[in-house]
Amino acid sequence: MHATYDAVVVGGGINGLVAAARLARAGWSVALVDEHDRLGGFIASEQRDGYTRDTWSSWHPLFVTGPAYAAFGADLHRHGLTYANTDGPLTATVADDGSVAFAHRSVAATVAGFAEPRDREAYRAMIDRFGAHAAGIGGLLGAELHAPSSLGPVATLARAAGVSGMETYARDALTSGRSWMRARFTGPETDRLWAPWLLHAGLAPDSASGGLMVPIFAATMHGAGLPVVTGGAGNFLTAWERLLDELGVAVHTGRRVERVAVVSGRATGVAGEGFALQARRAVLATVTPTALYGSLLPPGVVPAPVADAAARYRPGRAAMQVHVRLSGPVPWADGRLAGVPLVHVSDGSASTAIACAEAEAGLLPRRPTVVVGQQHVLDPTRVPEGAAALWLQLQELPFAPVGDAAGELDTADGWNRTLAEGYAERVLDRVAAHAPGLRELVRGVDVLDPTAITAHNPNALCGDPYAGSAELDQNFWWRPLPTSGGHATPVPGLWQIGASTHPGPGLGGASGFLVADRLAAPGPVARLRGRLTGR
Repeated sequence: MHATYDAVVVGGGINGLVAAARLARAGWSVALVDEHDRLGGFIASEQRDGYTRDTWSSWHPLFVTGPAYAAFGADLHRHGLTYANTDGPLTATVADDGSVAFAHRSVAATVAGFAEPRDREAYRAMIDRFGAHAAGIGGLLGAELHAPSSLGPVATLARAAGVSGMETYARDALTSGRSWMRARFTGPETDRLWAPWLLHAGLAPDSASGGLMVPIFAATMHGAGLPVVTGGAGNFLTAWERLLDELGVAVHTGRRVERVAVVSGRATGVAGEGFALQARRAVLATVTPTALYGSLLPPGVVPAPVADAAARYRPGRAAMQVHVRLSGPVPWADGRLAGVPLVHVSDGSASTAIACAEAEAGLLPRRPTVVVGQQHVLDPTRVPEGAAALWLQLQELPFAPVGDAAGELDTADGWNRTLAEGYAERVLDRVAAHAPGLRELVRGVDVLDPTAITAHNPNALCGDPYAGSAELDQNFWWRPLPTSGGHATPVPGLWQIGASTHPGPGLGGASGFLVADRLAAPGPVARLRGRLTGR
């Protein structure tokens, strides 16, 4: 198979979908190529015994608040996409002692559960501050930080926040989530609610930049809720497939890209076994720096410091998915949890930080933070009548375990079926401690361990679904690499998008939209640079 297009997009995850659609809408001829039989990356749903589960990712607050949804949301809904969401209970955390902290869509309802009056005011101030500065913060999270265009959102934020406010944000970016919340709140509610959410950004409670992310998470979810795709995430992909077809995008599935072609120093296409796709104007690759500079590009085409930095690109902690089919409603000891879409089992920073440290040391955590998704609360069509299901996510695991912090499981052979199922039993015990009788309702359990995650998506380096550590030295300005920040690569015509690039992991499609929008509608500075550099 040989064909020529204006652009070739490698990888059919959210960023590849968005990039292909944006370029096609601008009149470019576009090919989207992916090694799987269906597009989606970490977006998929499956049906089993009358239950519909989101195999990997599930929640869409970042997408519905991002630029890709603003551009294509109406079209996706026209092609069948619908969301189920909450106007009431949003998320909750149940601690080991059984106490529960709740967040609702309503800020007023959330702070009503705080014991300390000062904490109520501090929480309102946190949300109000983000709202006043959301345009600038959102602009920076969706901007090309190494381009002059980033000066626009910087100026927007500076006008709204002032000099002292900008200094505060800089300090927040250097502060851990635990320290940030400890400095502002007396009671445990905020820490218990939002410290576990830092795991969803690839961070730990004591990671720098957590102080910046906590109010972003809280304000985003108070504003957007926790939307899930009605009928399962597969319907999201169906809407995208219909839109891409409508826009004339040539979709090539079941094709593994093995190399990026470079002619006279410029990227000219991609190739793999039995196929070659030529790109007249651009190649956009949704891959990690490890893959891009280590195997896809010919040796010697990028400066040695870039290749060396790519070789040192670090994965974050590994993850696991556990899907549980239940014959009846979850028997939560605190009945209010039955109506909460997403529950964390955690003591907040206290237990989550310990579990992260154990994982970083190569140990299976003895008290893991359990993300308990109850999508059926929002979308009852996902389970048989009267039944329930649990979407469990573990984000504090070593890819190559050297031991078990609890001293119970044998890790000598690494992640095999016995170890994965044994650890899933520990996880279920953590949940069942707060839901007596849960075990008697279990109809089936499916476990996807870190090796299964990597096997499904090679961007999940060492089982890390976020495509690389999001610690501060490998994030924001320095993502993907300290020597090659931004999405433009040292090879003219080649652009890197995806979770390994700014603004990092998350189901938003921001990097794909950013690069495609820049190519499709470049500003005057970008047009001049393009003429001078051949990009």
